[in-house]
Amino acid sequence: MRATVGDRIRVHGRTVGSGEQQGEIIEVRGTEGKPPYLVRFTDGHEGLVFPGSDCEVYSRHH
Repeated sequence: MRATVGDRIRVHGRTVGSGEQQGEIIEVRGTEGKPPYLVRFTDGHEGLVFPGSDCEVYSRHH
């Protein structure tokens, strides 16, 4: 998985009843666009994300 600053990320809920989270990648800490990513979620909190199979990254250019 590769991303750039400004891309969007969607994290699907892992358990029944938990919703998905969406946010904007505000910093790429890995080399060549690789994780981890610092993400600002739509609810305002920020967190370091190591994306797994429950994540999708969308280019800001789409």
